[in-house]
Amino acid sequence: MPSDTPVILITGSARRVGAAIARHLHGAGYDIVIHHRSATAEAQALVAELDGRRPGSTLRLQAELSDIEALPALVDHVVARFGRLDVLVNNASGFYPTPVGTTSVAQWNELFASNAQAPYFLSQAAAPQLRARQGCILNLLDLYASSPLAGHPVYCMAKAALAMMTLALAKELAPDIRVNGIAPGAVLWPEAGKPAEDQRAMIARTPLQRAGTPQDIAQAALFLIRDAPFVTGQILHVDGGRSI
Repeated sequence: MPSDTPVILITGSARRVGAAIARHLHGAGYDIVIHHRSATAEAQALVAELDGRRPGSTLRLQAELSDIEALPALVDHVVARFGRLDVLVNNASGFYPTPVGTTSVAQWNELFASNAQAPYFLSQAAAPQLRARQGCILNLLDLYASSPLAGHPVYCMAKAALAMMTLALAKELAPDIRVNGIAPGAVLWPEAGKPAEDQRAMIARTPLQRAGTPQDIAQAALFLIRDAPFVTGQILHVDGGRSI
Protein backbone atom coordinates (compact mmCIF):
# COMPACT_ATOMS: atom_id res chain seq x y z
CA MET A 1 0.00 0.00 0.00
CA PRO A 2 1.26 3.52 -0.78
CA SER A 3 2.46 5.59 2.12
CA ASP A 4 0.15 8.29 3.43
CA THR A 5 3.12 10.68 3.49
CA PRO A 6 4.18 12.58 0.34
CA VAL A 7 7.58 11.51 -0.99
CA ILE A 8 10.30 13.76 -2.42
CA LEU A 9 13.32 12.60 -4.45
CA ILE A 10 16.20 15.10 -4.26
CA THR A 11 19.22 14.52 -6.48
CA GLY A 12 22.65 15.37 -5.12
CA SER A 13 21.27 15.72 -1.61
CA ALA A 14 23.99 14.19 0.55
CA ARG A 15 25.63 17.53 1.28
CA ARG A 16 25.66 21.31 0.84
CA VAL A 17 22.42 22.90 -0.43
CA GLY A 18 20.84 19.56 -1.32
CA ALA A 19 21.22 18.31 2.26
CA ALA A 20 19.75 21.55 3.62
CA ILE A 21 16.73 21.12 1.37
CA ALA A 22 16.38 17.50 2.48
CA ARG A 23 16.47 18.42 6.17
CA HIS A 24 13.99 21.26 5.78
CA LEU A 25 11.47 19.27 3.74
CA HIS A 26 11.80 16.31 6.08
CA GLY A 27 11.07 18.65 8.99
CA ALA A 28 7.95 19.78 7.13
CA GLY A 29 6.66 16.20 7.18
CA TYR A 30 7.77 14.74 3.85
CA ASP A 31 9.49 11.40 3.33
CA ILE A 32 12.81 12.00 1.60
CA VAL A 33 14.86 10.06 -0.94
CA ILE A 34 18.52 11.03 -0.71
CA HIS A 35 20.32 10.53 -4.02
CA HIS A 36 24.10 10.76 -4.27
CA ARG A 37 26.88 9.75 -6.62
CA SER A 38 30.10 9.47 -4.59
CA ALA A 39 29.33 11.09 -1.21
CA THR A 40 28.38 7.79 0.38
CA ALA A 41 29.47 8.56 3.93
CA GLU A 42 27.65 11.90 3.96
CA ALA A 43 24.50 10.30 2.52
CA GLN A 44 24.54 7.51 5.10
CA ALA A 45 24.98 10.01 7.91
CA LEU A 46 22.10 12.15 6.66
CA VAL A 47 19.79 9.16 6.36
CA ALA A 48 20.69 8.09 9.89
CA GLU A 49 20.02 11.62 11.15
CA LEU A 50 16.61 11.90 9.49
CA ASP A 51 15.54 8.36 10.31
CA GLY A 52 16.53 9.06 13.91
CA ARG A 53 13.89 11.77 13.94
CA ARG A 54 11.24 9.76 12.08
CA PRO A 55 12.03 6.05 11.55
CA GLY A 56 11.53 4.71 8.03
CA SER A 57 11.15 8.16 6.50
CA THR A 58 14.17 8.14 4.20
CA LEU A 59 15.75 6.11 1.44
CA ARG A 60 19.29 6.37 0.09
CA LEU A 61 19.93 5.79 -3.61
CA GLN A 62 23.30 5.89 -5.36
CA ALA A 63 23.40 6.53 -9.11
CA GLU A 64 25.47 8.11 -11.84
CA LEU A 65 23.02 10.56 -13.39
CA SER A 66 24.91 10.73 -16.68
CA ASP A 67 23.77 7.13 -17.29
CA ILE A 68 20.41 7.89 -18.89
CA GLU A 69 19.40 4.24 -18.97
CA ALA A 70 19.71 4.03 -15.17
CA LEU A 71 17.38 6.94 -14.41
CA PRO A 72 14.02 5.10 -14.62
CA ALA A 73 15.34 2.64 -12.03
CA LEU A 74 15.66 5.49 -9.53
CA VAL A 75 11.93 6.11 -9.81
CA ASP A 76 11.22 2.38 -9.63
CA HIS A 77 13.21 2.08 -6.38
CA VAL A 78 11.29 4.96 -4.82
CA VAL A 79 7.92 3.47 -5.75
CA ALA A 80 8.98 0.01 -4.59
CA ARG A 81 9.83 1.44 -1.16
CA PHE A 82 7.11 4.05 -0.63
CA GLY A 83 4.45 3.23 -3.23
CA ARG A 84 4.47 6.80 -4.55
CA LEU A 85 6.54 9.78 -5.73
CA ASP A 86 5.09 13.27 -5.29
CA VAL A 87 7.97 15.65 -5.95
CA LEU A 88 11.24 15.61 -7.89
CA VAL A 89 13.93 18.13 -6.98
CA ASN A 90 16.67 18.31 -9.63
CA ASN A 91 19.50 19.66 -7.50
CA ALA A 92 22.62 17.72 -8.56
CA SER A 93 24.99 19.92 -10.53
CA GLY A 94 28.52 20.00 -11.88
CA PHE A 95 30.39 23.32 -11.73
CA TYR A 96 33.88 24.28 -12.88
CA PRO A 97 35.47 26.74 -15.33
CA THR A 98 35.78 26.04 -19.04
CA PRO A 99 37.50 29.06 -20.60
CA VAL A 100 37.00 29.39 -24.34
CA GLY A 101 39.97 27.84 -26.10
CA THR A 102 40.51 25.20 -23.44
CA THR A 103 37.10 23.46 -23.30
CA SER A 104 37.12 19.73 -24.02
CA VAL A 105 34.28 17.60 -25.33
CA ALA A 106 34.42 15.62 -22.08
CA GLN A 107 33.87 18.80 -20.06
CA TRP A 108 30.97 19.81 -22.30
CA ASN A 109 29.36 16.39 -21.94
CA GLU A 110 29.86 16.27 -18.16
CA LEU A 111 28.41 19.73 -17.48
CA PHE A 112 25.43 19.26 -19.77
CA ALA A 113 24.82 15.76 -18.39
CA SER A 114 24.47 16.92 -14.80
CA ASN A 115 22.83 20.31 -15.39
CA ALA A 116 20.44 19.62 -18.27
CA GLN A 117 20.37 16.06 -19.59
CA ALA A 118 19.79 14.22 -16.30
CA PRO A 119 17.09 16.63 -15.06
CA TYR A 120 15.18 16.22 -18.32
CA PHE A 121 15.31 12.44 -18.53
CA LEU A 122 14.70 11.96 -14.82
CA SER A 123 11.69 14.27 -15.07
CA GLN A 124 10.45 12.23 -18.01
CA ALA A 125 10.84 9.01 -16.04
CA ALA A 126 9.11 10.46 -12.98
CA ALA A 127 6.24 12.11 -14.84
CA PRO A 128 3.74 9.20 -14.66
CA GLN A 129 4.11 8.97 -10.88
CA LEU A 130 4.02 12.74 -10.43
CA ARG A 131 0.94 13.01 -12.63
CA ALA A 132 -0.86 10.40 -10.53
CA ARG A 133 -0.18 12.51 -7.43
CA GLN A 134 -0.74 15.96 -8.97
CA GLY A 135 2.86 16.53 -7.98
CA CYS A 136 5.60 18.92 -8.99
CA ILE A 137 9.16 19.30 -10.24
CA LEU A 138 11.61 21.83 -8.80
CA ASN A 139 14.83 22.64 -10.65
CA LEU A 140 17.84 24.26 -8.98
CA LEU A 141 19.21 26.81 -11.41
CA ASP A 142 21.64 29.70 -10.98
CA LEU A 143 21.50 33.41 -11.60
CA TYR A 144 24.24 32.67 -14.18
CA ALA A 145 21.65 30.96 -16.35
CA SER A 146 20.64 34.44 -17.50
CA SER A 147 23.77 36.51 -16.71
CA PRO A 148 26.93 34.61 -17.65
CA LEU A 149 29.90 34.11 -15.36
CA ALA A 150 33.30 34.82 -16.91
CA GLY A 151 35.29 31.70 -17.63
CA HIS A 152 32.28 29.37 -17.25
CA PRO A 153 30.49 29.43 -20.63
CA VAL A 154 29.53 25.75 -20.73
CA TYR A 155 28.14 25.73 -17.19
CA CYS A 156 26.11 28.85 -17.92
CA MET A 157 24.81 27.38 -21.18
CA ALA A 158 23.77 24.17 -19.42
CA LYS A 159 21.94 26.09 -16.70
CA ALA A 160 20.23 28.19 -19.38
CA ALA A 161 19.03 24.94 -20.94
CA LEU A 162 17.64 23.90 -17.55
CA ALA A 163 15.85 27.25 -17.27
CA MET A 164 14.16 26.70 -20.62
CA MET A 165 13.33 23.13 -19.60
CA THR A 166 11.56 24.56 -16.56
CA LEU A 167 9.35 26.72 -18.76
CA ALA A 168 8.81 24.09 -21.43
CA LEU A 169 7.86 21.29 -19.03
CA ALA A 170 5.54 23.63 -17.15
CA LYS A 171 3.54 23.79 -20.41
CA GLU A 172 4.06 20.19 -21.48
CA LEU A 173 3.08 18.62 -18.14
CA ALA A 174 0.22 20.96 -17.19
CA PRO A 175 -2.33 20.76 -15.70
CA ASP A 176 -1.27 17.73 -13.67
CA ILE A 177 2.34 18.59 -12.78
CA ARG A 178 3.70 21.98 -11.75
CA VAL A 179 7.29 22.82 -12.74
CA ASN A 180 9.25 25.66 -11.16
CA GLY A 181 12.84 26.67 -10.51
CA ILE A 182 15.01 28.42 -7.96
CA ALA A 183 17.96 30.55 -9.09
CA PRO A 184 20.29 31.09 -6.11
CA GLY A 185 22.86 33.82 -5.87
CA ALA A 186 25.89 33.63 -3.57
CA VAL A 187 24.88 30.96 -1.07
CA LEU A 188 27.87 28.65 -0.69
CA TRP A 189 31.26 29.42 -2.16
CA PRO A 190 32.72 26.80 -4.53
CA GLU A 191 34.60 24.02 -2.76
CA ALA A 192 37.81 25.07 -4.51
CA GLY A 193 37.44 28.31 -2.63
CA LYS A 194 36.97 31.88 -3.79
CA PRO A 195 39.43 34.62 -2.82
CA ALA A 196 38.18 36.75 0.05
CA GLU A 197 38.47 39.86 -2.13
CA ASP A 198 36.19 38.28 -4.74
CA GLN A 199 33.70 37.29 -2.03
CA ARG A 200 33.61 40.84 -0.70
CA ALA A 201 33.14 42.26 -4.19
CA MET A 202 30.25 39.90 -4.89
CA ILE A 203 28.51 40.81 -1.65
CA ALA A 204 29.04 44.50 -2.41
CA ARG A 205 27.04 43.99 -5.64
CA THR A 206 24.21 42.38 -3.69
CA PRO A 207 21.50 44.82 -2.53
CA LEU A 208 20.95 42.93 0.74
CA GLN A 209 24.71 43.17 1.41
CA ARG A 210 25.22 39.59 2.51
CA ALA A 211 25.61 36.10 1.20
CA GLY A 212 22.63 33.78 1.38
CA THR A 213 22.46 30.51 3.26
CA PRO A 214 21.38 27.01 2.25
CA GLN A 215 18.39 27.52 4.54
CA ASP A 216 17.27 30.43 2.35
CA ILE A 217 17.10 28.04 -0.60
CA ALA A 218 15.41 25.32 1.45
CA GLN A 219 12.67 27.70 2.59
CA ALA A 220 12.04 28.80 -1.00
CA ALA A 221 11.85 25.15 -2.03
CA LEU A 222 9.19 24.40 0.58
CA PHE A 223 7.18 27.42 -0.57
CA LEU A 224 7.17 26.33 -4.21
CA ILE A 225 6.44 22.70 -3.36
CA ARG A 226 3.80 23.09 -0.64
CA ASP A 227 2.47 26.63 -0.54
CA ALA A 228 2.19 27.71 -4.19
CA PRO A 229 -0.42 25.46 -5.85
CA PHE A 230 -1.25 28.09 -8.52
CA VAL A 231 2.39 28.73 -9.46
CA THR A 232 4.05 26.97 -12.41
CA GLY A 233 6.63 27.93 -15.00
CA GLN A 234 8.32 30.37 -12.64
CA ILE A 235 11.96 30.80 -11.67
CA LEU A 236 12.35 32.37 -8.25
CA HIS A 237 15.59 34.31 -7.77
CA VAL A 238 16.87 33.83 -4.23
CA ASP A 239 19.91 36.04 -4.62
CA GLY A 240 19.62 39.00 -2.27
CA GLY A 241 18.62 41.18 -5.17
CA ARG A 242 21.68 40.64 -7.41
CA SER A 243 19.50 39.88 -10.43
CA ILE A 244 18.16 43.44 -10.40
